[in-house]
Amino acid sequence: MREFIPVRIAVLTVSDSREAADDRSGDVLVGRIQEAGHELVERKILRDERAEIADQLRAWVASGDVDVIISTGGTGLTGRDVTVEAHRDVYEKEIDAFGTVFTIVSMKKIGTSAVQSRATAGVAGGCYLFALPGSPGACKDGWDEILVHQLDYRHKPCNFVEIMPRLEEHKRRK
Repeated sequence: MREFIPVRIAVLTVSDSREAADDRSGDVLVGRIQEAGHELVERKILRDERAEIADQLRAWVASGDVDVIISTGGTGLTGRDVTVEAHRDVYEKEIDAFGTVFTIVSMKKIGTSAVQSRATAGVAGGCYLFALPGSPGACKDGWDEILVHQLDYRHKPCNFVEIMPRLEEHKRRK
């Protein structure tokens, strides 16, 4: 049996109205991250500003202290929802199936309303980035149904943790 490998995770809440005292979605993620045995490296709240979001994502990626970034909020269809665009500004590769799997999970809970989510994921600088919707329910679904498994080295047949050392193999000398 494989041993659990904790990963270092940063949580970013994107909201024009939330503060630490009422960031229920961030609270959900932090609680689940710690309950699973992972390390919470940092937690921040930023307004819905594309450049600021992308800058924070880049800073965490470049720090070398973060393996995974999970953001919540700003994935909808309104004019202020720019988290997806900010994430895509940073991605080197997009994990296309993440949004699809998230939609499948959401359909079981909220039916066709799931079509309004633009949950996304990608890889940059050897770091995984996930953008979840801003509701506590969506964060529970994203973590409980997808991330808790994919961020667990013991999960078979495959998981994100086991390929983490290979995310930047293209930078090695041949």
